[in-house]
Amino acid sequence: MDKTTHFGFKTVAESEKAAKVADVFHSVAKKYDVMNDLMSGGLHRVWKHFTLTTSGVKAGDKVLDIAGGTGDLSRGWAKRVGKSGEVWLTDINSSMLTVGRDRLLDDGLMLPVSLADAEKLPFPDNYFDAVSVAFGLRNMTHKDAALKEMCRVLKPGGKLMVLEFSKVWKPLSPFYDFYSFKALPVMGKLVANDPDSYQYLAESIRMHPDQETLKQMMLDAGFGKVDYHNMSGGVVALHKGYKF
Repeated sequence: MDKTTHFGFKTVAESEKAAKVADVFHSVAKKYDVMNDLMSGGLHRVWKHFTLTTSGVKAGDKVLDIAGGTGDLSRGWAKRVGKSGEVWLTDINSSMLTVGRDRLLDDGLMLPVSLADAEKLPFPDNYFDAVSVAFGLRNMTHKDAALKEMCRVLKPGGKLMVLEFSKVWKPLSPFYDFYSFKALPVMGKLVANDPDSYQYLAESIRMHPDQETLKQMMLDAGFGKVDYHNMSGGVVALHKGYKF
């Protein structure tokens, strides 16, 4: 029998989850940036900026942006690595990847892109100096397999940065729950005409491992050291894993 996993608060067959997640992001792709700004009050840009500025990525580095969506981090990486570096934008969802590629082209950036499954990355061992995944890990069916792949493609001395929603500071939980499960679906309906997808996104955040659990998962995947930094009261955490 097929193993089961979660799709938001629902239980589905593992073989079905990727297609269901794909449907969500095909649906929200064109309104993704507008909704991100509305949902986070623009804070997602601050969280991404912190990831970029604390990364240590420098000119000439090779960087892989997994689940890169509309290209925010890829754009930032490209500025840091310069013409001597290399940045790949990847996503498993063709609609998101198309939006990201087009946005980068509009900015005059011709970066290589790849429609890629994070659990089976099409890159050689020990290739990248840095790997990033922002708000994408929680949607992956086999997070442990994806983390092992990210470790595999990193050079020794390389760094993985996982920017993801996490476990909020407990006193904030009632307010955060009200916002997530009452306000977000309404915003999704009004702006994107898609309340169900935003209901799933809120649920997927609650099902994602907390800070310490994700840290241990990264260590189990082969990283020699992992630390994390909470932002906005734990609404978001940036985990950094180092490959030795």
